[in-house]
Amino acid sequence: MRTLVCIPTYKEIENIEEVLRRTRAAVPTAHILVLDDNSGDGTAELAEKLGNQLGNIEVLRRPGKAGLGAAYRAGFAIGRSRGYEILCEMDADLSHQPESLPALIQAVEDGADLAIGSRYVPGGAVPNWPAHRLAISRWGNTYARFMLRHGVTDSTAGFRAFRTTIVETINHATTKGEGYLVQVETAYMISRVGGEIVEIPITFRDRERGTSKMSAWIVGEAMGWVTLWGIRDRLTRRRSR
Repeated sequence: MRTLVCIPTYKEIENIEEVLRRTRAAVPTAHILVLDDNSGDGTAELAEKLGNQLGNIEVLRRPGKAGLGAAYRAGFAIGRSRGYEILCEMDADLSHQPESLPALIQAVEDGADLAIGSRYVPGGAVPNWPAHRLAISRWGNTYARFMLRHGVTDSTAGFRAFRTTIVETINHATTKGEGYLVQVETAYMISRVGGEIVEIPITFRDRERGTSKMSAWIVGEAMGWVTLWGIRDRLTRRRSR
């Protein structure tokens, strides 16, 4: 199945070469799309240079820092317009190991609509995370699973492979989220239309180079929308009885 791997970047000059070389080695036939938010540190220029060397790598230069959700909406729109059958997403900071991409893609080829690289299913791991950060992540995912009833253990995970037809079914372009929220939102939307979601265990390694883009606002945005969606669903079910 024709596969597009979308990799958003913002000031990832320290990681972009390694992630692109490892991704190309892991999925030699996939097309790689780097979505750069006007990094200003040479990330886009180096990615274009590597694209010429490694082949089948394209860089979409975006005018400014618009966020993760906007980047994936742009990338998936390109993938849909070009007829790719599988759309993948992964971070550029090497927290997602490119060598796990074939397992995610295989899960979609085997019938899944969404394959999530999960930290919290048996076999998944998050080595060297501080205890408080791990607790916050686990609590957030437990809360999302309780409120949204989608059955996903790691709905904030951003290492994924989608069947393009499910992206079209949920109208991915209408998603609202940035940061963690876009990940929770897409899993929730797919569960609501009856899509098959599988979780593949991965080892998530925290970035070693560069600066994290996570913020308290991104976490708060996700929890706020999860609460609103969960309450809405409960009220809807109550009215339908």
